[in-house]
Amino acid sequence: MTDAAVRSKKPATNKHTPAGGAPAAAHTAEEAHEPRIDVDAVTDLLLGTWSQTRREAREMIKDPAFWRIDGQPMPEHRERVLNQLHLLVEHGGSRRAFPEEYGGLNDNGANLAGFMELVLADPSLQIKSGVQWGLFGSAIFQLGTRKHHDEWLRGVIDLTIPGAFGMTEIGHGSDVAAIGTTATYDPDTEEFVIHTPFRAATKEYLGNAALHGKAATVFAQLITGGVNYGVHCFFVPLRDDEGGMLPGVTSEDDGVKGGLNGIDNGRLAFDHVRIPRFNLLDRYGQVASDGTYTSDIASPGRRFFTMLGALVQGRVSLDGAATEATALALYIALTYANQRRQFDSGAGTDEVVLLDYGKHQRRLLPLLAQNYAQFFSNDELLRKFDGVFSGRTDTPEEREDLETLAAALKPLSTWNALSTIQEAREACGGSGFIAENRFVGLHQDLDVYVTFEGDNNILLQLVGKRLLADFAKQFKGADAAKLASFAAKQTAGRVFHGAGLRRLGQAVTDFGSTARSVELGLRAEQQHELLAGRVEQMVADIATRLRPASKASPAEAAAIFNANQAELIEAARAHGELLQWEAFSDGVNRIAETDADTAQVLTWLRDLFGMHLIEKHLAWYLINGRLSTQRAASVSRYIDRLALRLRPHAQDLVDAYGFAPEHVRAPIASGAERARQDEARAYYATLAASGEAPVSEKSLKKK
Repeated sequence: MTDAAVRSKKPATNKHTPAGGAPAAAHTAEEAHEPRIDVDAVTDLLLGTWSQTRREAREMIKDPAFWRIDGQPMPEHRERVLNQLHLLVEHGGSRRAFPEEYGGLNDNGANLAGFMELVLADPSLQIKSGVQWGLFGSAIFQLGTRKHHDEWLRGVIDLTIPGAFGMTEIGHGSDVAAIGTTATYDPDTEEFVIHTPFRAATKEYLGNAALHGKAATVFAQLITGGVNYGVHCFFVPLRDDEGGMLPGVTSEDDGVKGGLNGIDNGRLAFDHVRIPRFNLLDRYGQVASDGTYTSDIASPGRRFFTMLGALVQGRVSLDGAATEATALALYIALTYANQRRQFDSGAGTDEVVLLDYGKHQRRLLPLLAQNYAQFFSNDELLRKFDGVFSGRTDTPEEREDLETLAAALKPLSTWNALSTIQEAREACGGSGFIAENRFVGLHQDLDVYVTFEGDNNILLQLVGKRLLADFAKQFKGADAAKLASFAAKQTAGRVFHGAGLRRLGQAVTDFGSTARSVELGLRAEQQHELLAGRVEQMVADIATRLRPASKASPAEAAAIFNANQAELIEAARAHGELLQWEAFSDGVNRIAETDADTAQVLTWLRDLFGMHLIEKHLAWYLINGRLSTQRAASVSRYIDRLALRLRPHAQDLVDAYGFAPEHVRAPIASGAERARQDEARAYYATLAASGEAPVSEKSLKKK
């Protein structure tokens, strides 16, 4: 690591380099004589509450039997992933979420933590296992009762009952309440008749539906006594033990997809398929033998959302898996950037390492900061999920907060995964486009994450409606002054902290801001004020514009809402970004108690994330008078300074992800690039020393 020592500090004149040439940047904090992070301590911080489970999962997937094989034909890939599921069973990976009496471990947080790590092996494995145990199995466990658990859970856990999760339909994806599949009760036979009345009601995109599923948890409109009681879930057998379809059940194969081709996605349709009354998963709604319907939840709407809320873990999982995949892409790109050389400095020195270029720092380091924020916010989300699903904090309010938090974070992390993987791919040039270096496959497989378990825009609309609902509760009929004071009570903090909403103006402990940050007025307090202030003003503005809808006709009210839908979704996105920033700050606070040097570097990284968000929305801050033109201009300058300051720490920060070579599996991040560069440098050094090097044409012209 002597590059900084040998590189000239003279200004560069080569027109192929940035103005003034690439700086002679230190490659490590040791060379820069700056605080260094404790890599192992940061790894613990990133792995979070269930770090031991994550390590166990990572150790398991070091086995090549779990790895995706690029270019493998779809039929072979599907069989490979099915075999991997059986390996998970052998390793106990299917047991974590289920009760001890069925062979489980009753550890919901650990279950999702281990599940997220599977994306490093093969995203198809991660999602297919999620279908089996996180959707199909969870529907039986969460929506069924003891009799259903006794009947099916053991077979779900040991994979003798592979299953599909039959919610989505061709005609209704995110709008589950409007699905067309019916389950009509016949009191004469005490059976439900599952039926697909038209093509658009066909269940679609279901993992395990095309080949492997023996049963499905099917969501359908429950009809008894001529009354539709809304969407309920039913256990419906699909295939016999030889794999043949049962009478009345039709399966179609979705075929080749844009990614995740190790999963046998398909369609299911039902032609008056009869199932016993027993097969209604009846935790929230029961049908007696004579057809009488009862439920402890009188409101049909609340009953529906309670049932769907029981399945929120899919969104929690996708948030964490997308964060993990993003980290892998950044590890590969930044490791490569720290070794790959391109263009000399213009002073006859060695070619410049990519990460020494300001633009390369600018394009990757803010994304690194963003990814760190996602790790911290996902651990907060996972802890809240575990509290609710373990029963420790299972209240209607906590469940609502969990659903809102998951709906806020899953869109940000899945969108960020696609944009970051693409930027990382481009930052590695042609090497990034070679399949063996992982970017292309990751992008293909994670593409669908943004639309399943809830389309991202729909989820953010849900978050926006929650913000408006809370607003309305506080200020029904209030005057403008009270509306404006909403800022003091409503922000993201409530979702992370059960003791009520954080005050937007509260101080966020600052233990790393530099003198420059103070000078520019962009310390942690100011970052928090700007990010939170954006949320508060956006929500207040939308609420004010929507107030006429309360006195309008249904059609007029719908038109008013539609006119503000885009702004509502953007407000929800801002809310999610604030959540991430606050979670990052909380994480840095924790390590500051024991390690000031690590906290210093992570504070710079947190500041980079905050500045990155502010810069992204700079037009809003200017239009709304939150930043002066001069202060707005300082945001980008400060980002440049932070990126340069963090450059020596870049390798430490990605090493802290804790990935082993078996997890990375990208040749350009294996050290091979450094070996190539060293070989080339040695060649030219030997040639120059021999006195036999050819003379440059340019040197002849100077004479």
